[in-house]
Amino acid sequence: MTSAAKRVAIIGGGLSGLSAAWQLARNPQAEFTLFEASPRLGGIIETIRRDGFTIECGPDSWVTEKPWARDLAVELGLESELIPSNDQQRVTYLFQNNQLIPMPNGMSMMVPTDLFAIMNSPLFTEQARAAYQSEPDRAEELKAYALRQTEDESVASFVRRHFGEEVTRTLAAPLLSGVFGGDIEALSARAVLPAFVKMEREHGSLISALQARSPSENAVFTTLRSGLGTLTDRLAVVMPAESVRLSEPVLAVTRMQQQWRVRLSDAEELFDAVILATPAHVTRRLLRPLDEEFFSLLDIESTSAIIVALAFTPEQARNLRIPIGFGYLVPQQANAESPQLLACTFVNQKFSDRVPDDGVLLRAFFGGDTAATLLNETDAALTKLAAQRLADALGPLPTPHITIVRRWPHSLPQYGVGHLDRMAKLRALLTNFPGLFLVGNAYQGVGLPDMVRMGREAASLSER
Repeated sequence: MTSAAKRVAIIGGGLSGLSAAWQLARNPQAEFTLFEASPRLGGIIETIRRDGFTIECGPDSWVTEKPWARDLAVELGLESELIPSNDQQRVTYLFQNNQLIPMPNGMSMMVPTDLFAIMNSPLFTEQARAAYQSEPDRAEELKAYALRQTEDESVASFVRRHFGEEVTRTLAAPLLSGVFGGDIEALSARAVLPAFVKMEREHGSLISALQARSPSENAVFTTLRSGLGTLTDRLAVVMPAESVRLSEPVLAVTRMQQQWRVRLSDAEELFDAVILATPAHVTRRLLRPLDEEFFSLLDIESTSAIIVALAFTPEQARNLRIPIGFGYLVPQQANAESPQLLACTFVNQKFSDRVPDDGVLLRAFFGGDTAATLLNETDAALTKLAAQRLADALGPLPTPHITIVRRWPHSLPQYGVGHLDRMAKLRALLTNFPGLFLVGNAYQGVGLPDMVRMGREAASLSER
């Protein structure tokens, strides 16, 4: 760091912006201001605690193998709050032919480690089972193809090459829709499945590559006992109060000699660096005056998400028949016009301490192209729709004790084919604008650990 501390503007108070602020706040000489357009910090992270229920309104956990969210929680004194997912009962179902069918044991997304389990699963036809069984024998062919491949391809193309059309539609499509809310025919294999792309180049067979790996002893997911809102609440508390400006939208960002000018509704302020932690469509609008290329490179498609949580008291839950597991996925119907449920989480079985003893908490997730049609529906209409869709798989549901509805417009960026090339061009363009940094889920990962990593890396670079 130079002898004179730099003044940094952070625009956006979601987890990536808060992580950047925390990184700067640890340096007593750092000076920063965080601008958030809404009246609260945390972005899509929000936890409601009511009558013994802990209800996540956005993400409910992070992938354990990525360390950055855990590291941040420990630094904030929240280590005792960390809890693992209940993997001893980790079963995911597919809603197929009007029934819940469990995915076979030993699956890593659509890739099995136990072919015997595949052979005995009612999910697959003989043709799909044969495709799985033959994939290890095609290792050299698949590796040779991967090494010749110079261009990106869709997730659907990648999975289809290994396992055929049925697996692509039966497993890959609902699994990826449940994470990205998008179409696997358009999503980038290199951006969405980087570990599998690497395995293909090194081993050819994805099944053989997974079978050669030592199984992890860690739970798949991690969360906080009192909810993820505790993480962002703690971050907000440790920030210097004078450094956080809520309900303060930034209208423009311009370059002025060696500084950055941030225009607000009633003032302008100068900074040495700017970290933009806003959604891509907002960042695109702010940066277009700097260079028209920002407008094209940040033209990143996004879909919306709607979460409907239904909480049932122990008395209400007595007659519910929820199968053991984490929840279920719903394969999407081609060319569907009506809004489709993507997934349901059995929250009280995925994590401990989420409900009163013997209570039940379900979360319905609507996303993808049709979710936008639901954004203007009332909470009552969305609750009714969610209950109807869940009843199709779980049977009749009583009127919930608590219902929570959250709409997250444009919250799911789509990493389309060629996304990594687009990001390389964006990084090259940013070199023309020293002191400007972009962070968020539109760029290098959609999970909470990636938000933390990007925010902290940008903050460290901004101080140089």
